[in-house]
Amino acid sequence: MASSLSESELSLKRGMPVSIITGFLGSGKTTLLNHILSNNQDLKVAVLVNEFGDINIDSQLLVSIDEDMVELSNGCICCTINDGLVDAVYRVMESGVDYLVIETTGVADPLPIILTFLATELRNLTRLDSIITMVDAEAFTPDHFDSEAALNQIIYADITILNKTDLASPEQLKKLETFVSQVKAGIRILHSQYGQVPLPLILDVWCNNPEAYADLVQAEIEQTEQDQDHEHHHHEHEHHHHHSSHLENDGFISVTFESDRPFRIKEFEHFLQEKLPSSVFRAKGILWFRESYLRNIFQLSGPRYDLKGEEWHTPPHNQLVLIGRHLDADQIRQYLTDCLG
Repeated sequence: MASSLSESELSLKRGMPVSIITGFLGSGKTTLLNHILSNNQDLKVAVLVNEFGDINIDSQLLVSIDEDMVELSNGCICCTINDGLVDAVYRVMESGVDYLVIETTGVADPLPIILTFLATELRNLTRLDSIITMVDAEAFTPDHFDSEAALNQIIYADITILNKTDLASPEQLKKLETFVSQVKAGIRILHSQYGQVPLPLILDVWCNNPEAYADLVQAEIEQTEQDQDHEHHHHEHEHHHHHSSHLENDGFISVTFESDRPFRIKEFEHFLQEKLPSSVFRAKGILWFRESYLRNIFQLSGPRYDLKGEEWHTPPHNQLVLIGRHLDADQIRQYLTDCLG
């Protein structure tokens, strides 16, 4: 992939700014990304979106899906530093974009993707501009950050956006600001509703400091050199294991459900109210109900859920992803099957 770019093309694109949007499940990352894509003015923005789950629901919810969007294959890009991400960045650079935004999955530790830009050949071609972490201000509790990945999203952030401030009390916001400042002193904190923040405050702000990762970058470079001395298949196994352990430690899994039959509204509501495990942190999908002709966009974050109807432009079907800890996937799929009409 790299060889397809001439030296002149590389020099023109050297230093392309990159922002990484991270944040725990349901914090509003896709909403912020929509805001960026809808208000980018003359800036040609490319996005990399990677969904934790078998169905890339986010790609169906974005405002602008066109040549400016590059999707990676299934799997958490934040878990492994691999040629898939590097090649995707080369494709973005070939398309002549001005800015790259990466949205990570809500259960991802951002450090591996940061190191991809600082410890591979991308460090000579791109400029890591900012790490932006979204936090759900209403749903915040310190227990939220028992997850190693969620805590690291704050630790490695340059900017933290406290989203959904309209749903949180002043006392809740103060408590959250104190917590974030204790986790990372001096971090820039912004407030938002529906992910609405002035883009000059988060894009092309030059607030990431590569020197802060110097020791980690050197360790990653040395590890890569060691890996290259091993067999290719052995390298892939070890490297993947090294960076994906946070998901195993945190116990997160995703449960996907698809059907060409419609749900019955009352049965689906009963599932949400009575059978949905409390350990489900996030769910989203495209839903089809027997009682409705609309394509229903479903979003669930903690105890809140929302349905928005629009016209179908494809044959009706159901697609749903649920993300949580220590879930019984077979039981959840059976509950959902029982909701079909």
